[in-house]
Order: sequence, then structure tokens, then C-alpha cells
Amino acid sequence: MDLTRTLIIGNSGSGKSWLAQRLAERLQLPWTDLDRIHWLSDEHSIARLRNEALGMARIAADEERWVIEGGYGWIVSEILHRATALIWLCIDDVDCVANIRRREAKDDERLIALLEWAESYRKRDDPSGFAAHRHLFEGFTGSKIQLMDRTEITDFTSETAIISIS
Repeated sequence: MDLTRTLIIGNSGSGKSWLAQRLAERLQLPWTDLDRIHWLSDEHSIARLRNEALGMARIAADEERWVIEGGYGWIVSEILHRATALIWLCIDDVDCVANIRRREAKDDERLIALLEWAESYRKRDDPSGFAAHRHLFEGFTGSKIQLMDRTEITDFTSETAIISIS
């Protein structure tokens, strides 16, 4: 796989950030989390204006080398043409919810909303849902891989330890 410009998509709690961080470290690539582009604050309560978020994502994707991860299909669809590799973390929704519960410290309204969001991944008919991600994945003509569980993600990460980018 040509991992020079790797885009990682998937449900909330699927392990996108975990995988992106490890790939970026191993391959010495800059890493962009689309949450930091979409949201104005760390509290995930105020969304950035759509055109501003798209502009920031395009700037990140215009770089020669990167790992970009996120579930925002409306952003991903705008930068996908720049990717050399697409990784879809297609983890079971129940596992995604469990992952979110493990990483979040306090039980508040934001967490409840995030859990409901993750639980509805396969039912949602929006740019960030399962059907939209499947459409992006199926239409992508570059190197791509679909990882179905934590073991596959971990194995893929281990395999990249021996991959280098020219």
C-alpha cells in the first residue's frame, strides 16, 4: 500500500485516532484529526462554519505527506482525491460504544449524545453514516483496506512497522 497520504474513516469509537497516531509516528507523517477541523472547541459543542472547515481540510490534504482521520463524510468526500490510501475501520457499533465508554471520564450530556451517535452508525442516512462510508470506500480507486475488528487494526499497525515511504 502507498501510505504517503492515508485517509482513515469509520464510526466514532472505531479507533481512527489510535491508528492514525501510530501510523503517523511509524511513517513520520503529519497527522490531522478532522474533529479539530470540524469543531471550534475541545468540548465538541460549537461547529466551525462549513466552508471554513472544508478550507482547512483542503489545506491539510494539499500537503505531500499525511495521515488524516475522521468520520465526517462531507469533509472526506472533498479531500479523498488527494489520498493514496483509504482505510475504513468497520468495527461493530457495540464495540465502538464500549471503546467510547472506556476513554471518556465523565458521564455527561455530550457523552450520551456521542454514544447515541455511535450506536446509530449503521442506521443513519447522512454523510457520516455507514452507507456513506461504504460508498466512499467502494468508489475509491487507490490502495484501500477495510479493517473489521481491533485485532485486524493491531495487525495492520504491526505490519506498517516494516513499511517505509519513499
